[in-house]
Amino acid sequence: MKLLWPIGALLLAASLAFAAPAEAQAPATPNFIFILADDMGYGDVAHAGGKFPTPHLDRLRAEGMRFTDAHTTSSVCTPTRYSILTGRYNWRSPLKKSVLFPPKPSIMDPERLTVAKFLQDHGYTTFAVGKWHLGLNWHMLDEPAKAGSGPTQGSCWDIDFSKPPKLGPLKLGFTHDFLFPASLDMAPYLYLRDDVPVGKPTVTKGWNRKGPATPDFEADQCLIDFARESRAFIRQGAGAKKPFFLYLPLTSPHTPIVPSKKWLGKSGFGKYGDFVMETDWVVGEVLAELDVQGVADNTFVLFTCDNGCSPQAKIPELAKKGHKCNGDWRGHKADIYEGGHRVPFLVRWPGRVKAGSTCDLTACTADFFATVAEILGKQKALPNNAAEDSFSLVPALTTPGHDTPVRPFTIHHSINGSFAIRKGDWKLCLCPGSGGWSDPRPNKALKDKSLPAVQLFNLAEDPGEQKNLEAKHPKVVDDLVATLVTAIAQGRTRPGDPSPNDGRPDTFPGNVLRRFPSLEEPGRN
Repeated sequence: MKLLWPIGALLLAASLAFAAPAEAQAPATPNFIFILADDMGYGDVAHAGGKFPTPHLDRLRAEGMRFTDAHTTSSVCTPTRYSILTGRYNWRSPLKKSVLFPPKPSIMDPERLTVAKFLQDHGYTTFAVGKWHLGLNWHMLDEPAKAGSGPTQGSCWDIDFSKPPKLGPLKLGFTHDFLFPASLDMAPYLYLRDDVPVGKPTVTKGWNRKGPATPDFEADQCLIDFARESRAFIRQGAGAKKPFFLYLPLTSPHTPIVPSKKWLGKSGFGKYGDFVMETDWVVGEVLAELDVQGVADNTFVLFTCDNGCSPQAKIPELAKKGHKCNGDWRGHKADIYEGGHRVPFLVRWPGRVKAGSTCDLTACTADFFATVAEILGKQKALPNNAAEDSFSLVPALTTPGHDTPVRPFTIHHSINGSFAIRKGDWKLCLCPGSGGWSDPRPNKALKDKSLPAVQLFNLAEDPGEQKNLEAKHPKVVDDLVATLVTAIAQGRTRPGDPSPNDGRPDTFPGNVLRRFPSLEEPGRN
C-alpha cells in the first residue's frame, strides 16, 4: 500500500493583512494545525495531574496557553467534529443525537462553508489526516459483496469500494486527505487518500463491529501512519512557502485500545496509558517537523479532544492507581456532566500567545472558525450562514489575564440529545440524569419521580455537580431556559440575522417540555 503523501500543486498564497502589535509582529498568514484526540479526558495529560508521561503535550502547555474551562459542543465524537469544521452547534445539523454509523449518509452540507474551505479560499493548502466520522455518502451495491477469503461478517459489505464516495473532505474545502472513515471500532477498515479507497476490502476484521477490511490494514498502525502523513504534509507545505492548514483528528485513545508494539508497557498503567503516551508521541512528531522545517514560529497549533474519557479505559481501575482520567469532574464520555465535554485545550502560537500562560475563561471547540477569521483579519468575510456559534478566542490568547468572557454562554449536548446551558458559574441540565452512560442513566432517571426534571449547578461552589439548586433559584432556571429558547429559535448565537436550523431539536424529555413548553416551539421549520 502506498502511503506517502503525494506532491501536488499548491494553491496560490493570498495577500492577507493581519496587523500585529509592534512588540510581537506576526506574519500575515500563519499556518494552522488542529490536533484532535479521540476519547481522551481532562485529567489524562501529565500537567493536569495525569500519571502517564505526556512530554509533548506538556511542552505545548509550557510554550503556549492552557484553557482550563474548554468544552466540546457534544460529549460524543461525530457531533463534535461537525462543530469544529462548521463553527455551528451540532444539534442544528440533521444529527440530533448519537453518532453516525457507516454507511449512513454524511451530515455535512456541501453548500455550507467549513473552516477548511474558508482557509482554502484565502490561499491555504488544507489537509485532513486521521479519523473523519462525518459520513462520506458511499456508492452502494445492489447486492452485498462477500469476502475474498475467510468469513463474511458484519456491516458495510454493500459499499461499492471501486468508486470514491460522493461527499468526502475534498468536497468540503480540503485540498488533500488521508482518512480512516469513522471510529476505529467501525467498519469499513481501510484508508482513503484524496477521497479514493487505497485498496479493495477482501477480508473481515474488526474489534467489536466486524466488517470489510483491506488485508494489510492493522488498527495498531494508524498512529504511525498518521504521524508520517502529517510530517510529509508539513514538509511539503514548508518547502512550497505557502500557508497550510493541517486537520489531524486521531483515532486514539478510543477503542480498540491498541498501542503499537513500541509503546506496549511504557506507561505502567496498562494499554490505555500506553495508548495515551503514543497519542502524545504523534503530537511530538508534528512539533518536531515544524522545528525541522523552521516554521514553528509561524504556526498556530491547537490540541484538544472530542469528548471526555470513555468507560472503556477502565476509569475506576485507573483511579485506584491515582490516575483520574476526567480529573475531578463528574461523569465521562456521553454525559451532560462536565466529564463528558470538559477537555484539554492547548494553544501554541509563538510571539503572540504567552508561553506558560493560563486562561480560565470558557472556550469551545466551535470557536476555532471565528478565531481563524480574526487572526487573518477576515471576520467580515464570514457570511451570515456560517460559523453561527463560533466566537473568537483571539482576545484571550493575545492578552494574558483577559477577563471579559469571549462567549456569552455555551450550550452542551449529550449522546441522547439532552441539553445543558452554561452561563458564568451557572449550568442548567435539561434532564434529570446524566443524559449518557453514567448513573443515573436516562431510562432510570426519567422514571424516577423523586428526581426534578432539570438540574441547576453552581460550578464555582460545586464543581462536582452534586447539589441541584433548581428549587432554590427558579429565576436563574427561567432565565437560562429563555436564553436557550432564543438560541434555538435564532439559529445562531454569534451576532447576525436569524439562520434556519436543519430541523427542530426534538430531544427534550417530556417532563422538561411539560415544565417549559416554550422549548417545544423554537426552531420549528
